[in-house]
Formats: sequence, C-alpha cells, structure tokens
Amino acid sequence: MQSIELESMAIEMPEVAGHPNREPFRGVLTLVDVASDKPPAGARGHRVVLTRAAAETALASLLGMALDYAPSLDRHDTRRKVGIITRAEIVGKNLELSGYLFAKDFPEIVQEIARGQRGRQHTSGRVLGMSYEIADARVADVRARVWTLTQVTFTGAAILRRDKAAYRDTWIEMEST
Repeated sequence: MQSIELESMAIEMPEVAGHPNREPFRGVLTLVDVASDKPPAGARGHRVVLTRAAAETALASLLGMALDYAPSLDRHDTRRKVGIITRAEIVGKNLELSGYLFAKDFPEIVQEIARGQRGRQHTSGRVLGMSYEIADARVADVRARVWTLTQVTFTGAAILRRDKAAYRDTWIEMEST
C-alpha cells in the first residue's frame, strides 16, 4: 500500500460569481526531492534539488505571490503579472498550486493554456509548465554538481513552455468551475 504525504496551505478568496478577471488555474510548480532536468536560471549551470523540508517551510511564502509570463513563453518576466497563487500543497513529490489568472487583463494566456490542454489527458501531452521564482536560497554545497536547496523563499512563479522549464513534469491548466 502506497502512502501519500500532504502539506497544504491556502488563502480564502471571497466568491464572486462570474467575475470577469478571475479564471481559476491549477498545476504542478515543481517536484521536491528530485533533481531538475536542467539548470534553472540563477543556478550558475547547476541542476538543483529542492528538498521537501525546504519546500514545506517555504509553502506559506507562495500564497499571494504572482504568476507571470513572457509572451514568448520561454522565460520569466516578473513585471508581467498575470495571476495570483491562492493555494500551495505538496502531494507526494509534486508541489501543486492553484489560484486565479487575470482573464480580462490577459485573455491571451488564458486562451494559450486552454488551447494547450484541449484533447490532452496526460501531463506528457501538455505544452505549458511552470517554474518557481525564489530568493534567499541556501545551497548545501556550492561545489556539488547538483545543488541541494535547503532553504528558499518563494517570490512567485512563471508560466512557460515545458521544454524551457527546469522540471519538465510541471504543468498548468484551467480549472473547471
């Protein structure tokens, strides 16, 4: 029998029926205790492992943070805030997020996500993923080939093509309402 570990945090947003600028999303931001597929920006060419302990401690720092994107979907653009994160939880090895995209302000990203998830039932078929943004990272040994992150503060997240994300098993989709 397989056990599932769960750590969860959320902020409650008041229900506003039919709000034109709130489109719910959900997805996997990153994996914990798993080496990245490629080096993330800022890691000086090193692949990284975000420890479960560091992720659990930093979960609260994700709440209320922004979700951003670059129109080319190949990098972060912290000045283009397209949504807000309202829930973060660790389920198994996945750090899952949900929140709202600013649908009226950024209809193109909502359409891009919806287009990417249409007809794709498995994560391997999804085109878009996510990537975390952090500050105050502590690395166990900066001389190691793969950096182990023992402490982080999340400052946001980005939507980008999965082939550009450090972790290819991330994804984002519009949540059914």
